[in-house]
Amino acid sequence: MDLVKLSICIPTYNRARFLENALGRFVESYQIPFSFEIVISDNASTDNTREVVEAFAGKGLPIRYFRQLENRGVDPNLCSAFRHAAGDYAIYLADDDMLAVDGLVEAIAYLDRNPELSACFAPWHIHNEVEGRDTELFYKIDADSKFDKDDFERLFAFIVERHIFPEIGIYRTAALRTSWLPRHFAYWAFSNLAHFLERGGVAFLKKPFYRQVVQSKLGRDRPQAGHDELLTSWDRYRGGLEYFLHVGAKRGALRMTPDRRTARDAQIRQFTSVRMAVAMRMWAAKKEYVKAYEIYTRMALAGFEHHPTARQLKDSLPLMVAVQTLAWQVNAAAEVNRVVLHGVDSPSSLEGLLRELGLRQDIAVLATAPELEADEIARTAVFVVAENDRQQFLAQGYSPNLVLCESDIVGNVVV
Repeated sequence: MDLVKLSICIPTYNRARFLENALGRFVESYQIPFSFEIVISDNASTDNTREVVEAFAGKGLPIRYFRQLENRGVDPNLCSAFRHAAGDYAIYLADDDMLAVDGLVEAIAYLDRNPELSACFAPWHIHNEVEGRDTELFYKIDADSKFDKDDFERLFAFIVERHIFPEIGIYRTAALRTSWLPRHFAYWAFSNLAHFLERGGVAFLKKPFYRQVVQSKLGRDRPQAGHDELLTSWDRYRGGLEYFLHVGAKRGALRMTPDRRTARDAQIRQFTSVRMAVAMRMWAAKKEYVKAYEIYTRMALAGFEHHPTARQLKDSLPLMVAVQTLAWQVNAAAEVNRVVLHGVDSPSSLEGLLRELGLRQDIAVLATAPELEADEIARTAVFVVAENDRQQFLAQGYSPNLVLCESDIVGNVVV
């Protein structure tokens, strides 16, 4: 076998048109001045992925194609691509993203000049393919930074102080073999980084070598994984940083005295709070106010209720959470097909907000309660402003847990 400098590892599943677009760039635009292979791990696709691969292999692209017998999930399929990598180095490429080739070439040269490194990382471009431009960097660093083997102390400080995410990297395959490991509660980018640092030094380069496409010319057939992680993964971020410190401490590379433990825990909480604030803002933008409120409570307890995002949402959360909670409770009750808004100043405005925040369209909203038979009463929810009004409906035979008072709901939103 000819020596391969770089393995470009692409996991994919039922994304033939995106894969075709990604492989087309190797033919039409990428100029890679060293030997490389494209390793594709197909997660048992049922579309024409194989035919797309065979077509590009027929054009001379150095593709090695592997197909799972069944869908193994995202992480195992990425691991599959890495396990089949035969190059000196390996890089992950999503089937809907792009390489920044000039940065890639410089990063490979950097690794060649520094054989003691097990991996190098860099920020990545956020890219609008429709407009053909980079819009921002996911994070920024001022200059190339190199960390010696086992330098857990300095690298931890670098990560938490600059909010670094070591997600996009080029790995020396000799180190990748023993450093890319399954972790569930610890965020993989931080936990794997600990093991790369055990195998050798690591570097963070200023110049990006990757483009994350957020606006594709092919449209979007699913949420991006990174987007979902921002919404939900702050506990895993914490777990990953704690795992990183654990490995460093057990290897004797950093000291964990009580004072140092307290200080590092505070750094992790600060790091996590920033990510939680991003998630809170994104959930609110999606009109998921109950989820945003849950994050707010955790930030407040951790001492970050004065974070700008928390302050911005604090005044609006009680109303929006209360209305969304009402919509959720009515939706959840089997066979309930109407809700009465009794004593509300503007029933039409509240109905509009209920619909906006999730009340099902098949549930009728009424401003006053009509005369109903017993079986219809059993299928009716009531929202009342005052407790005295609640007693009135109970006396008429309405179900106690379907007559909801404003204080029942608003009182449980504590800001």
